Amino acid sequence: MKKIIIVLLITFSASALAQKNYYTKKGAVAKGYDVVAYFNNEAKEGSKEISTEYDGVTFYFSSQENRNTFKKNPTKYIPQYGGFCAYAMGAKGNKVPVNPETFEIRDGKLYLFYNRGSTNTLRLWTKEGAKELKAKADQNWQKITQK
Repeated sequence: MKKIIIVLLITFSASALAQKNYYTKKGAVAKGYDVVAYFNNEAKEGSKEISTEYDGVTFYFSSQENRNTFKKNPTKYIPQYGGFCAYAMGAKGNKVPVNPETFEIRDGKLYLFYNRGSTNTLRLWTKEGAKELKAKADQNWQKITQK
């Protein structure tokens, strides 16, 4: 009797692995909101027509100028924790969707938050101690991205 050995190789593209660590609902990071506009204290929807790819995911912008600004220094504008809720990452280490209109710029970084019904995690982030939650979120994110 002959034995047949079948070897299956499963490969993941770098893009697929990167997408796992970004919140990309609606086809782009931050639900398609312009990540550069946040730094002008604006939550603005971006456009598919004004987009770029970075780290295997798509970013939308509200203007060519913002897209060009992003391209010059993408890591400055990428939301922390891949655009998942900063509070949930700090409190429990969970990847939770966000409301892209609920955000904070802290120490030159963009943080997004869940906000629906009576739950506004930006308020909880501030009330429970953003500094401590950020430190925990950083640790939790490190564990998640190393898996």
